[in-house]
Amino acid sequence: MIHSLFPPTREVALERLRDFVPSAGSHYTQGRNTDAGPDAPSATSRLSPYLRRRMITEEEIISAVLSANSLQAAEKFVQEVLWRTYWKGWLEQRPSVWARFLASRDRESLADATALADAEEGRTGIDGFDDWVRELRETGYLHNHARMWFASIWIFTLRLPWALGADFFLRHLIDADPASNTLSWRWVAGLQTVGKTYLATQDNIARYTQGRYVPRGLAREAIALTEAPLEPAQPLRVLTSHDLATPALLLVTDEDMYPDFLLTDRPSIRAATIIVDPDLLWGDAALAFAASAADDVAVRLRGALDDRVTVTRRLDAQTLINAAHAFGVDRIVTAYAPVGPVADRLADVATAVAKAGIVIEWVRRDWDTRFWPHATKGFFAFKERIPTILLHRHRRL
Repeated sequence: MIHSLFPPTREVALERLRDFVPSAGSHYTQGRNTDAGPDAPSATSRLSPYLRRRMITEEEIISAVLSANSLQAAEKFVQEVLWRTYWKGWLEQRPSVWARFLASRDRESLADATALADAEEGRTGIDGFDDWVRELRETGYLHNHARMWFASIWIFTLRLPWALGADFFLRHLIDADPASNTLSWRWVAGLQTVGKTYLATQDNIARYTQGRYVPRGLAREAIALTEAPLEPAQPLRVLTSHDLATPALLLVTDEDMYPDFLLTDRPSIRAATIIVDPDLLWGDAALAFAASAADDVAVRLRGALDDRVTVTRRLDAQTLINAAHAFGVDRIVTAYAPVGPVADRLADVATAVAKAGIVIEWVRRDWDTRFWPHATKGFFAFKERIPTILLHRHRRL
Protein backbone atom coordinates (compact mmCIF):
# COMPACT_ATOMS: atom_id res chain seq x y z
CA MET A 1 0.00 0.00 0.00
CA ILE A 2 2.77 2.42 1.00
CA HIS A 3 4.96 1.80 -2.03
CA SER A 4 1.94 1.99 -4.31
CA LEU A 5 1.27 5.52 -3.00
CA PHE A 6 4.91 6.60 -3.02
CA PRO A 7 7.12 4.54 -5.36
CA PRO A 8 10.60 5.28 -3.95
CA THR A 9 12.47 6.46 -7.03
CA ARG A 10 13.78 9.81 -8.15
CA GLU A 11 12.13 9.32 -11.52
CA VAL A 12 8.70 9.18 -9.88
CA ALA A 13 9.51 12.28 -7.83
CA LEU A 14 10.40 14.21 -10.98
CA GLU A 15 7.24 13.01 -12.72
CA ARG A 16 5.11 14.15 -9.80
CA LEU A 17 6.82 17.51 -9.82
CA ARG A 18 6.16 17.95 -13.55
CA ASP A 19 2.51 17.01 -13.07
CA PHE A 20 2.11 19.35 -10.11
CA VAL A 21 3.78 22.50 -11.53
CA PRO A 22 0.70 23.77 -13.45
CA SER A 23 -1.33 23.52 -10.23
CA ALA A 24 1.16 25.24 -7.92
CA GLY A 25 -0.60 28.61 -8.12
CA SER A 26 -4.26 29.29 -7.40
CA HIS A 27 -5.31 25.62 -7.41
CA TYR A 28 -2.90 24.85 -4.60
CA THR A 29 -3.64 28.07 -2.73
CA GLN A 30 -7.39 27.48 -2.72
CA GLY A 31 -7.34 23.74 -2.06
CA ARG A 32 -4.28 23.10 0.10
CA ASN A 33 -6.19 22.96 3.39
CA THR A 34 -8.84 20.53 2.17
CA ASP A 35 -8.43 16.88 3.13
CA ALA A 36 -11.01 14.95 1.14
CA GLY A 37 -9.58 11.58 2.19
CA PRO A 38 -6.66 9.30 1.30
CA ASP A 39 -8.26 8.06 -1.94
CA ALA A 40 -9.52 11.44 -3.16
CA PRO A 41 -7.71 13.92 -5.42
CA SER A 42 -5.70 16.51 -3.51
CA ALA A 43 -4.38 19.98 -4.26
CA THR A 44 -1.13 19.08 -2.47
CA SER A 45 1.94 17.86 -4.34
CA ARG A 46 2.56 14.70 -2.29
CA LEU A 47 6.26 15.22 -2.81
CA SER A 48 7.11 15.25 0.90
CA PRO A 49 8.50 11.68 1.18
CA TYR A 50 10.89 12.42 -1.68
CA LEU A 51 11.87 15.80 -0.32
CA ARG A 52 12.36 14.33 3.16
CA ARG A 53 15.11 12.05 1.78
CA ARG A 54 16.25 14.73 -0.66
CA MET A 55 15.63 12.40 -3.58
CA ILE A 56 14.48 15.68 -5.05
CA THR A 57 15.61 18.98 -3.61
CA GLU A 58 13.93 22.19 -2.52
CA GLU A 59 15.87 24.02 -5.18
CA GLU A 60 14.64 21.71 -7.95
CA ILE A 61 11.05 21.97 -6.79
CA ILE A 62 10.96 25.73 -6.46
CA SER A 63 12.91 26.27 -9.68
CA ALA A 64 10.40 24.16 -11.60
CA VAL A 65 7.44 25.95 -10.00
CA LEU A 66 8.85 29.42 -10.68
CA SER A 67 9.64 28.53 -14.28
CA ALA A 68 5.88 28.28 -14.88
CA ASN A 69 4.38 30.52 -12.17
CA SER A 70 5.20 33.91 -10.72
CA LEU A 71 6.38 34.02 -7.14
CA GLN A 72 3.22 35.92 -6.24
CA ALA A 73 0.96 33.26 -7.77
CA ALA A 74 2.84 30.35 -6.19
CA GLU A 75 3.67 32.10 -2.93
CA LYS A 76 1.75 29.70 -0.66
CA PHE A 77 3.40 26.63 -2.14
CA VAL A 78 6.86 28.19 -2.12
CA GLN A 79 6.39 29.10 1.52
CA GLU A 80 5.30 25.56 2.32
CA VAL A 81 8.54 24.20 0.87
CA LEU A 82 10.54 26.88 2.70
CA TRP A 83 8.92 25.91 6.01
CA ARG A 84 11.01 22.73 5.82
CA THR A 85 14.15 24.79 5.20
CA TYR A 86 13.23 27.12 8.06
CA TRP A 87 12.61 24.30 10.54
CA LYS A 88 15.92 22.70 9.56
CA GLY A 89 17.84 25.93 10.03
CA TRP A 90 16.10 26.77 13.32
CA LEU A 91 16.88 23.37 14.86
CA GLU A 92 20.43 23.39 13.49
CA GLN A 93 21.09 26.45 15.63
CA ARG A 94 19.36 24.91 18.67
CA PRO A 95 20.29 21.20 18.74
CA SER A 96 19.46 21.03 22.44
CA VAL A 97 15.75 21.12 21.47
CA TRP A 98 16.19 17.79 19.67
CA ALA A 99 18.06 16.35 22.68
CA ARG A 100 15.30 17.60 24.97
CA PHE A 101 12.65 15.91 22.81
CA LEU A 102 14.53 12.60 22.86
CA ALA A 103 14.80 12.74 26.64
CA SER A 104 11.09 13.53 27.11
CA ARG A 105 9.68 10.43 25.36
CA ASP A 106 9.01 8.71 28.67
CA ARG A 107 6.19 6.20 28.32
CA GLU A 108 6.88 4.40 31.59
CA SER A 109 5.96 7.30 33.86
CA LEU A 110 2.67 8.04 32.08
CA ALA A 111 -0.17 7.88 34.59
CA ASP A 112 -2.79 6.58 32.11
CA ALA A 113 -1.18 4.02 29.82
CA THR A 114 -4.62 2.94 28.60
CA ALA A 115 -5.35 6.40 27.18
CA LEU A 116 -2.08 6.32 25.26
CA ALA A 117 -2.79 2.84 23.91
CA ASP A 118 -6.30 3.87 22.85
CA ALA A 119 -4.93 6.90 21.02
CA GLU A 120 -2.22 4.93 19.23
CA GLU A 121 -4.64 2.18 18.21
CA GLY A 122 -7.46 4.52 17.15
CA ARG A 123 -9.90 3.61 19.92
CA THR A 124 -10.74 7.07 21.23
CA GLY A 125 -14.20 7.31 19.71
CA ILE A 126 -13.36 10.78 18.35
CA ASP A 127 -14.74 11.21 14.85
CA GLY A 128 -11.87 11.65 12.43
CA PHE A 129 -9.05 11.02 14.86
CA ASP A 130 -9.41 7.24 14.89
CA ASP A 131 -9.55 7.15 11.10
CA TRP A 132 -6.40 9.27 10.90
CA VAL A 133 -4.64 6.73 13.11
CA ARG A 134 -5.61 3.93 10.75
CA GLU A 135 -4.70 6.00 7.67
CA LEU A 136 -1.33 6.81 9.16
CA ARG A 137 -0.61 3.18 10.01
CA GLU A 138 -1.77 1.88 6.62
CA THR A 139 -0.32 4.51 4.29
CA GLY A 140 2.51 6.17 6.20
CA TYR A 141 1.02 9.55 5.30
CA LEU A 142 -1.44 12.19 6.50
CA HIS A 143 -2.54 15.46 4.93
CA ASN A 144 -0.77 18.36 6.63
CA HIS A 145 -4.02 19.85 7.94
CA ALA A 146 -4.98 16.49 9.43
CA ARG A 147 -1.62 16.38 11.18
CA MET A 148 -2.41 19.69 12.87
CA TRP A 149 -5.86 18.51 13.96
CA PHE A 150 -4.37 15.24 15.17
CA ALA A 151 -1.68 16.98 17.25
CA SER A 152 -4.15 19.43 18.76
CA ILE A 153 -6.59 16.68 19.75
CA TRP A 154 -3.74 14.57 21.15
CA ILE A 155 -2.46 17.41 23.33
CA PHE A 156 -5.56 19.38 24.35
CA THR A 157 -8.46 16.91 24.15
CA LEU A 158 -6.77 13.65 25.09
CA ARG A 159 -4.24 15.46 27.28
CA LEU A 160 -1.37 13.21 26.27
CA PRO A 161 2.29 14.31 26.26
CA TRP A 162 3.18 16.15 23.06
CA ALA A 163 6.53 14.34 22.82
CA LEU A 164 4.81 10.95 22.68
CA GLY A 165 2.61 12.23 19.86
CA ALA A 166 5.65 13.49 17.97
CA ASP A 167 7.29 10.12 18.57
CA PHE A 168 4.18 8.35 17.22
CA PHE A 169 4.45 10.36 14.01
CA LEU A 170 8.16 9.59 13.70
CA ARG A 171 7.36 5.89 14.00
CA HIS A 172 4.67 5.88 11.31
CA LEU A 173 5.14 8.71 8.80
CA ILE A 174 7.23 8.03 5.71
CA ASP A 175 8.18 11.70 5.54
CA ALA A 176 8.73 12.24 9.27
CA ASP A 177 11.56 14.72 9.64
CA PRO A 178 13.28 15.43 12.98
CA ALA A 179 13.06 19.19 12.54
CA SER A 180 9.66 19.63 10.87
CA ASN A 181 7.96 17.01 13.03
CA THR A 182 9.39 18.00 16.40
CA LEU A 183 8.99 21.74 15.91
CA SER A 184 5.48 21.49 14.42
CA TRP A 185 4.30 19.53 17.46
CA ARG A 186 5.96 22.12 19.69
CA TRP A 187 4.17 24.87 17.76
CA VAL A 188 0.75 23.27 18.26
CA ALA A 189 1.52 22.90 21.98
CA GLY A 190 2.46 26.57 22.39
CA LEU A 191 6.13 25.89 23.05
CA GLN A 192 7.69 26.89 19.74
CA THR A 193 6.11 30.33 19.52
CA VAL A 194 5.73 30.76 23.26
CA GLY A 195 2.08 31.00 24.25
CA LYS A 196 0.72 30.56 20.71
CA THR A 197 -1.22 27.30 20.31
CA TYR A 198 -3.32 25.64 17.63
CA LEU A 199 -6.83 24.51 18.57
CA ALA A 200 -8.66 21.99 16.40
CA THR A 201 -12.37 22.81 16.23
CA GLN A 202 -15.42 20.92 15.06
CA ASP A 203 -16.34 23.56 12.49
CA ASN A 204 -12.86 23.74 10.96
CA ILE A 205 -12.57 19.96 10.67
CA ALA A 206 -16.05 19.64 9.19
CA ARG A 207 -15.34 22.38 6.66
CA TYR A 208 -11.99 21.11 5.43
CA THR A 209 -12.94 17.43 5.40
CA GLN A 210 -16.02 18.37 3.35
CA GLY A 211 -18.33 17.08 6.08
CA ARG A 212 -16.70 13.67 6.41
CA TYR A 213 -15.94 14.32 10.06
CA VAL A 214 -17.84 16.40 12.61
CA PRO A 215 -16.13 15.48 15.89
CA ARG A 216 -17.84 16.19 19.19
CA GLY A 217 -16.31 16.73 22.59
CA LEU A 218 -13.13 18.48 21.45
CA ALA A 219 -11.30 20.78 23.84
CA ARG A 220 -12.71 24.29 23.77
CA GLU A 221 -9.47 25.97 24.71
CA ALA A 222 -5.79 25.30 24.17
CA ILE A 223 -3.73 26.43 27.13
CA ALA A 224 -0.10 26.64 26.10
CA LEU A 225 2.31 24.18 27.63
CA THR A 226 5.38 25.49 29.39
CA GLU A 227 9.00 24.36 29.66
CA ALA A 228 12.36 25.41 31.02
CA PRO A 229 14.04 28.20 29.03
CA LEU A 230 15.87 27.10 25.91
CA GLU A 231 19.58 27.59 25.43
CA PRO A 232 20.54 30.52 23.19
CA ALA A 233 20.93 29.87 19.49
CA GLN A 234 24.42 28.83 18.45
CA PRO A 235 26.19 29.60 15.18
CA LEU A 236 25.97 27.11 12.36
CA ARG A 237 28.77 24.60 12.32
CA VAL A 238 31.74 25.80 10.28
CA LEU A 239 32.74 23.15 7.76
CA THR A 240 36.35 22.75 6.68
CA SER A 241 36.99 22.60 2.98
CA HIS A 242 39.49 20.09 1.63
CA ASP A 243 41.55 19.37 -1.44
CA LEU A 244 39.07 18.35 -4.13
CA ALA A 245 41.74 16.34 -5.93
CA THR A 246 42.28 13.88 -3.07
CA PRO A 247 40.74 10.44 -3.81
CA ALA A 248 37.66 9.88 -1.66
CA LEU A 249 34.79 7.56 -0.85
CA LEU A 250 31.27 8.98 -1.16
CA LEU A 251 29.01 8.18 1.80
CA VAL A 252 25.28 8.40 1.06
CA THR A 253 22.83 8.34 3.96
CA ASP A 254 19.05 8.56 3.96
CA GLU A 255 19.36 12.27 4.81
CA ASP A 256 20.41 13.11 1.24
CA MET A 257 19.75 10.58 -1.50
CA TYR A 258 20.60 12.73 -4.50
CA PRO A 259 24.38 13.05 -4.05
CA ASP A 260 25.09 14.02 -7.66
CA PHE A 261 26.21 17.51 -6.61
CA LEU A 262 29.10 15.90 -4.76
CA LEU A 263 30.15 13.91 -7.80
CA THR A 264 30.10 17.06 -9.93
CA ASP A 265 32.23 19.05 -7.50
CA ARG A 266 34.59 16.20 -6.65
CA PRO A 267 35.67 14.18 -9.68
CA SER A 268 38.20 12.43 -7.42
CA ILE A 269 35.46 10.34 -5.77
CA ARG A 270 36.41 6.74 -6.52
CA ALA A 271 33.52 4.76 -5.03
CA ALA A 272 30.37 5.05 -2.92
CA THR A 273 28.78 3.31 0.01
CA ILE A 274 25.06 3.81 0.70
CA ILE A 275 23.89 3.20 4.24
CA VAL A 276 20.32 3.00 5.51
CA ASP A 277 20.56 1.88 9.14
CA PRO A 278 17.33 0.43 10.62
CA ASP A 279 18.35 1.68 14.06
CA LEU A 280 18.15 5.27 12.80
CA LEU A 281 14.70 5.01 11.21
CA TRP A 282 12.12 4.46 13.90
CA GLY A 283 9.27 3.27 11.71
CA ASP A 284 8.87 0.30 9.38
CA ALA A 285 7.26 2.47 6.68
CA ALA A 286 10.11 4.98 6.63
CA LEU A 287 12.67 2.17 6.66
CA ALA A 288 11.05 0.33 3.76
CA PHE A 289 10.85 3.53 1.73
CA ALA A 290 14.44 4.56 2.46
CA ALA A 291 15.82 1.07 1.81
CA SER A 292 14.17 0.93 -1.61
CA ALA A 293 15.32 4.48 -2.32
CA ALA A 294 18.87 3.33 -1.55
CA ASP A 295 18.59 0.74 -4.29
CA ASP A 296 17.46 3.48 -6.67
CA VAL A 297 20.49 5.61 -5.74
CA ALA A 298 22.78 2.62 -6.24
CA VAL A 299 21.54 2.05 -9.78
CA ARG A 300 22.31 5.66 -10.72
CA LEU A 301 25.70 5.75 -8.98
CA ARG A 302 26.93 2.49 -10.47
CA GLY A 303 26.87 4.03 -13.90
CA ALA A 304 28.92 7.01 -12.74
CA LEU A 305 31.39 4.99 -10.64
CA ASP A 306 31.90 1.85 -12.74
CA ASP A 307 29.98 -0.35 -10.30
CA ARG A 308 32.16 0.63 -7.33
CA VAL A 309 29.10 0.99 -5.11
CA THR A 310 28.08 -0.91 -1.99
CA VAL A 311 24.79 -0.83 -0.07
CA THR A 312 24.74 -1.73 3.60
CA ARG A 313 22.50 -1.34 6.65
CA ARG A 314 24.91 -0.45 9.43
CA LEU A 315 26.25 3.04 10.05
CA ASP A 316 29.14 2.62 12.46
CA ALA A 317 32.85 3.34 12.61
CA GLN A 318 34.02 -0.08 11.52
CA THR A 319 31.73 -0.11 8.48
CA LEU A 320 33.12 3.24 7.35
CA ILE A 321 36.72 2.21 8.02
CA ASN A 322 36.28 -1.06 6.13
CA ALA A 323 34.67 0.70 3.17
CA ALA A 324 37.48 3.27 2.95
CA HIS A 325 40.12 0.57 3.14
CA ALA A 326 38.34 -1.57 0.54
CA PHE A 327 38.56 1.25 -1.99
CA GLY A 328 42.02 2.40 -0.96
CA VAL A 329 41.14 5.90 0.27
CA ASP A 330 41.59 7.79 3.53
CA ARG A 331 38.89 10.40 2.96
CA ILE A 332 35.09 10.09 3.12
CA VAL A 333 32.87 12.79 1.60
CA THR A 334 29.21 13.01 2.60
CA ALA A 335 26.35 15.46 2.34
CA TYR A 336 25.91 17.31 5.62
CA ALA A 337 23.43 15.54 7.90
CA PRO A 338 21.28 18.06 9.82
CA VAL A 339 20.25 17.56 13.43
CA GLY A 340 18.68 14.13 13.85
CA PRO A 341 19.56 10.44 14.24
CA VAL A 342 22.07 10.28 11.36
CA ALA A 343 23.93 13.36 12.59
CA ASP A 344 23.94 11.92 16.12
CA ARG A 345 25.43 8.66 14.88
CA LEU A 346 28.07 10.31 12.72
CA ALA A 347 29.12 12.45 15.67
CA ASP A 348 29.50 9.27 17.72
CA VAL A 349 31.72 7.50 15.17
CA ALA A 350 33.82 10.44 13.97
CA THR A 351 36.51 10.04 16.62
CA ALA A 352 37.04 6.33 15.96
CA VAL A 353 37.17 6.93 12.21
CA ALA A 354 39.70 9.72 12.70
CA LYS A 355 41.88 7.48 14.86
CA ALA A 356 42.01 5.07 11.93
CA GLY A 357 43.52 7.86 9.85
CA ILE A 358 40.38 8.56 7.84
CA VAL A 359 38.97 12.05 7.42
CA ILE A 360 35.21 12.63 7.09
CA GLU A 361 34.34 15.72 5.07
CA TRP A 362 30.82 17.09 5.46
CA VAL A 363 29.53 19.19 2.58
CA ARG A 364 26.55 21.47 3.16
CA ARG A 365 24.35 22.28 0.21
CA ASP A 366 24.51 25.88 -0.94
CA TRP A 367 20.73 26.13 -0.45
CA ASP A 368 21.09 25.44 3.26
CA THR A 369 24.10 27.73 3.61
CA ARG A 370 22.08 30.62 2.16
CA PHE A 371 18.81 30.07 4.03
CA TRP A 372 19.64 28.53 7.41
CA PRO A 373 21.39 31.56 8.93
CA HIS A 374 18.13 33.51 8.63
CA ALA A 375 16.15 31.00 10.74
CA THR A 376 16.99 32.84 13.94
CA LYS A 377 13.52 34.01 14.97
CA GLY A 378 9.99 33.21 13.79
CA PHE A 379 9.03 32.15 10.28
CA PHE A 380 7.60 35.52 9.34
CA ALA A 381 10.96 37.22 9.81
CA PHE A 382 12.50 34.40 7.77
CA LYS A 383 9.83 34.82 5.10
CA GLU A 384 10.92 38.39 4.43
CA ARG A 385 14.22 37.05 3.10
CA ILE A 386 12.69 34.54 0.69
CA PRO A 387 12.13 36.77 -2.38
CA THR A 388 15.65 38.22 -2.32
CA ILE A 389 17.39 34.85 -1.95
CA LEU A 390 15.16 33.12 -4.48
CA LEU A 391 15.56 35.90 -7.02
CA HIS A 392 19.34 35.66 -6.72
CA ARG A 393 19.32 31.89 -7.08
CA HIS A 394 16.73 31.80 -9.85
CA ARG A 395 18.89 34.10 -11.96
CA ARG A 396 21.74 31.61 -11.66
CA LEU A 397 19.69 28.59 -12.75
